[in-house]
Amino acid sequence: MSLPGSTRYDSATRHMERTIARTGAGARGVVGFVAIVAATLGAVPPVSVAWLAPALAVDLVWTGLFLWVAWRGRRLPAWLVAGDAVITVALCLVQGHLVGGAALEGGSSWIAGLVTMTIVVSGVTWRPWVAVSVGLVVAGAYLAGMRLAAPYQEVAGTLGIHLVQILCIALLMTLLRRSAASADAFLRESARAEIALIVERLRREDELRQVGSVHETSLHTLTMVGLGTYDKPSPTLRRQAVADLAALEKLRDRPSAESAPIALDALLDEVAGRVTGLDVRRRLRPETVPGEVAERFARAVTEALANVALHAGVGEAELVSSRCDGEIRVEVADAGGGFDVERVPSDRFGVRGSILDTMRSLPNAGADIRSGDQGTRVSLWWRP
Repeated sequence: MSLPGSTRYDSATRHMERTIARTGAGARGVVGFVAIVAATLGAVPPVSVAWLAPALAVDLVWTGLFLWVAWRGRRLPAWLVAGDAVITVALCLVQGHLVGGAALEGGSSWIAGLVTMTIVVSGVTWRPWVAVSVGLVVAGAYLAGMRLAAPYQEVAGTLGIHLVQILCIALLMTLLRRSAASADAFLRESARAEIALIVERLRREDELRQVGSVHETSLHTLTMVGLGTYDKPSPTLRRQAVADLAALEKLRDRPSAESAPIALDALLDEVAGRVTGLDVRRRLRPETVPGEVAERFARAVTEALANVALHAGVGEAELVSSRCDGEIRVEVADAGGGFDVERVPSDRFGVRGSILDTMRSLPNAGADIRSGDQGTRVSLWWRP
C-alpha cells in the first residue's frame, strides 16, 4: 500500500500476514475460553477432574498468550503455534478422560473445537506443506483419541471434515500470499519507475542550471571581453568576475521547490545502479525523507561514485546508509589509492561543490571526506 505523496510503499504481504495472524490469534483465544467453559460445564462422569484441571490450566495459559499476541497486533510466533499443536495433540489422545460420553458420541466436544482452531492457526502461520503436515498429525491424534475413548464411535465424518479444513486453509493462504506478492511486485515497480524519473529529473535540472548560469553570467562577461570592452586589467572586470562566481555558487546551492517525501534508500539504490564501470555493494536502511534532502544526498552520492569510477583505480565501492541517534548517515567508501583532501584545489567543483557544499548548505546537514593509502570514505549526514 502506497504512502500518500511518497515513493515509499508498505508491503502488501506484510500487512496481510499481520492482519490474518491477529485475526487467527484472536479467534484462537476466544475459542480457547469457550472450550474452558464448555469443559467445565460438561465435567460429568466419566470425566476425571484429576485429568481435566491440569489440562484446562495449560489451555488457559496458552489461550492467554494468543490473546496477548492479538492485542499487541504482532505476527504469530512459531513457538506459540507449535506449542498449541503439541497441546492439542495431547488433549486429543486423552480425551476419554476429559470429555463426557454424550459429547464424544456427537463429535461436538470442546476438544473438537480446539482441533479446528489448531488447523486454522497452523495454516495462517506456516507454508502449506508444513501446515498440512501439522494438520494431518492433529487430525490423526483426534481420530486415535476417539478410538481409545469410544471404540465403536463412527469418526469417518469428523475425519473428513478435518481433512477439508486442512486443504481449504492451505489453498486459501496460497491464493492470498500469491495475490499479495503480485501486489508487492506492482508497487515495487511503480516505486522504481518514480525513482528513475526523479534521478533523470535531477540530471536534467543540473544540466539546465549549468547552461543557464553560463549564459547569464560567465558567457556574458567573456563576450564583453571578446568584443574588446575590457582591453586591459580592470577593477570593473574583476568585480564582475567575482559577481559571476558568486552567482554560480548561489545557483548551485539554491534549494529546490518543496517536494513530496522520497524513499531515500530506493533513490540511492537507483543512483548506484546507474554508475558505469563500478560494482557498488549496497546496504541501505529504509528511510523516507523530504524531497530536497533526498536530492542533496543523491547529488553528493552521484559525484562520490563518479570520482571512485574515474580516479580511485578500483572496480568496486560500498554504499551504506544508517540511522544513529536520530541522524541519517550515508557513506561511500572505496579501497583505492586515495588523495590528500587538504590539497584539493578550490576550483575542484566535484569534491567541494557537488559533495561538501551541497550537503553543508542544507540545514542540519554536513559532509566529510577522509582519504589515505587505505582508500577514501565520503560521509554525509542530515538530522531531521
